[in-house]
Amino acid sequence: MPDQKVLTEKESLEIISSMINKAKNSFAERGYLYLLWGWVILGCCIVQFVLQHFFNYANASFVWLLTWVVVIYQTIYLRKNKNSQKTKTYTSEINAMVWITFFICIMLAIFICMQFKNYEMINPILLILYGMPTFLSGFIMKFKPLTIGGICCWALAIVSPFIAYDYQLLLIGVAVAAAWIVPGYLLQKKYKKEN
Repeated sequence: MPDQKVLTEKESLEIISSMINKAKNSFAERGYLYLLWGWVILGCCIVQFVLQHFFNYANASFVWLLTWVVVIYQTIYLRKNKNSQKTKTYTSEINAMVWITFFICIMLAIFICMQFKNYEMINPILLILYGMPTFLSGFIMKFKPLTIGGICCWALAIVSPFIAYDYQLLLIGVAVAAAWIVPGYLLQKKYKKEN
């Protein structure tokens, strides 16, 4: 039987610490996706608001078709980065499932609201759903700005039924700024600092 090296307590802790840091770094790199989605959603909210509110444009919601372009781009981006990613952690897998669940719930919520022709419920439901993966990701990765961003989404969801439909779009813009844009920049800053 070959000699097996027995790890000291210190070496074991260093290995565990290294694995945790790798998980944090791979998550921090995804600060890019928070920023991408945050800015796209914010842009769509502002464009739809301006078209509806100031120009009374009936098809203003078509601006959201841009999100499908971003879904395609993100799929390509993640596939490309998956091949170059050296470590896959349990934490990153859980986080990925949270976001896949979020995407499915968003699609179902929009479909159901459209089937019932209850368009005024879409924005409050989106605010609730935006909070879920953001809060959970913050909890999973122990990154408070995401957790706080999720709570902000839920608080805005409570306010949204009392606001006119056009202005609910601006609430969504505030929500993505709090939940994705600010944490995205903080994640990038943290990643650069750690590397």
